Amino acid sequence: MGRSKAIARSIARAITGTSGLAKRRSSNSNPLRLILSLFSLFFSIHQLILQKIRPADFANLRRNHWDVEDNDYYDSFQPPQDGDKPEESLTSIGDMGFSGSTFYSTKDQKYLVKSVPRHSEHSFFRQDLLTPYVEYMATHPRSLLVRICDFLGASGYSIGRILRLAPSHHIVMENIMYGRGRSESQKRGDVDVDWEDWDLKPTSYFYPERDIADGALTSEATKSQLADEFHDKIRLSKEQADEFFRCLEEDTRLLAEHGAVDYSLFLVRMQTTASTSTPSGSGQGQGNRPDPAAAPSSSEAVLEEVAPPTEGPSVPPGPPSWRTGIASADGKYIYRASILDFFWAKHKLQPMVMTVLIKLWNLLISKQGPMSITTTPEEYRQRFLKMCRSYVEVVGELSVE
Repeated sequence: MGRSKAIARSIARAITGTSGLAKRRSSNSNPLRLILSLFSLFFSIHQLILQKIRPADFANLRRNHWDVEDNDYYDSFQPPQDGDKPEESLTSIGDMGFSGSTFYSTKDQKYLVKSVPRHSEHSFFRQDLLTPYVEYMATHPRSLLVRICDFLGASGYSIGRILRLAPSHHIVMENIMYGRGRSESQKRGDVDVDWEDWDLKPTSYFYPERDIADGALTSEATKSQLADEFHDKIRLSKEQADEFFRCLEEDTRLLAEHGAVDYSLFLVRMQTTASTSTPSGSGQGQGNRPDPAAAPSSSEAVLEEVAPPTEGPSVPPGPPSWRTGIASADGKYIYRASILDFFWAKHKLQPMVMTVLIKLWNLLISKQGPMSITTTPEEYRQRFLKMCRSYVEVVGELSVE
């Protein structure tokens, strides 16, 4: 079995409750068989025994605050057909980013599973942020923080875990791109949907891959994994913008209070045929903007087309929300947004070492300023909020000349 399939099997078994040493002990009444089973587990390279961390807390969020039924949740991690292997329930979508994380999607596209391989990151979430996150998400239903539905960690030791050949921790999170395949396969009438996405961070920080020797020492493939840039505006009504900024302020305050930096805003934009007259991402054409009062019919049509179904993991709150789709004030787009990757904390050992190295670089070689992973939590928060505000254009009062 390949690495990807072995990791997927470990994840699926942990979610559906078909793994664990207790289960193995109960099925291996013969002591010799139990010893051989444990011996086999120790020498496993990629397939680890994963267990849920704080399962009661995540179950409470799903059931009592997000209206996700247990049966619906577990069904997403079942193989498509009876007799299929557990790993068939997950589709690998590759290794992404500098962290070396692996990503999987459930077959129904409702959930993503992301590995958290760095000790500094999964220990920060488990020891420092998990309790505040659970409490916060229970009282802030419109939060932009990604909804984490489960947290998995390796149980016991194996060769694969010791040598870091397989990730020891994973998070299961709601898929903000849920519905993409549905809208593409169910286009209706003249409503055509084009999906775009950006992973946005402040780009004014020092990025060695980009800034040392003008990036000549780094491959284009590596530089392409840096933060995206959004060369347009998110056109919102004042009410929409106020709610967006309020959520950003509250969410990032929680992250800053617990030392998180380097998180990103994942922005999704669904473009309708009404907007094809303006080149996507050009940031131009404001003079040709349609009258917002005339927009609802087209925006409602595409919102109905691209919004997820009303069952979990999309409720509550019901549409429209930044998780399910906000229609732009000019009627051209539907937006979704979520704050991701809030696992890097300044007070962990690896970030502290990186901070010292960057300070020495700035002192001895070139004054480039801090990286996004070495700055202070409050400074990162303010720069992140400034970036988000720069992408928003409030229409209505400002568009009237």
